[in-house]
Amino acid sequence: MITVVYNAETTIGRCIESVISQNFKNVEYIVIDACSTDKTKQIINHYSNYINVFRSEPDSGIYDAMNKGIKLAHGDVIGTLNADDFFADDCVLSEIAAAFITQNSDILYADLDYVNPAGKIIRKWRSGGYANGMFNWGWMPPHPTFYCKTGLFKKLGYYKQEYGTAADYELMLRFMHTHRINSFYLNKVTVKMTVGGISNKSYRNRVQALFNDSKAMRTHNILFPLLTLVCKPLRKLFQFF
Repeated sequence: MITVVYNAETTIGRCIESVISQNFKNVEYIVIDACSTDKTKQIINHYSNYINVFRSEPDSGIYDAMNKGIKLAHGDVIGTLNADDFFADDCVLSEIAAAFITQNSDILYADLDYVNPAGKIIRKWRSGGYANGMFNWGWMPPHPTFYCKTGLFKKLGYYKQEYGTAADYELMLRFMHTHRINSFYLNKVTVKMTVGGISNKSYRNRVQALFNDSKAMRTHNILFPLLTLVCKPLRKLFQFF
């Protein structure tokens, strides 16, 4: 389990506590900090007995930090939990671990709730089962619920920073759409995600996010990239119901 963080003093404690409270204890927990200047590092140090690896050093962005964490990991399965997010309940990791065993899958993804800073649910992302070709119609799983076998990174590559905010989308395209790695949908909300992602902070960021998505689509031969660019954000409308 990997958490990357920068200046998240108001949320990092909640994130860490949601990891260490899991009833599944066979977890290697890695925290990568980008030299936070607030109280983030002090809070992380408070939980040092529960963290296997803690690095605080400059990086070139969130996906560079994720790649650092992945390369430090020794476990069979890797997932990430961002500093602003937290697990939906204490059984998440035990259910994920059990599913990897019983379903014999290399990738697992689940459902996600968007919450405001007070914890109120404002959007619901329900993934549903995946079939080959669904990425052509704007489908994608929520990245915070995405887990995969460690060996896939060594075989197929890490997060590619040249895709900017779409680096997670590009990686899931690469693994699931292009290489058709077998995956399993866990029909469960596993993560509560605090609203305010970097790609949605301004109009300019949203335009840049669409450009990054388009670049990933072209790389992985999405059949109808212009249509997919329309369908992908339209799918978000259903998350409000």
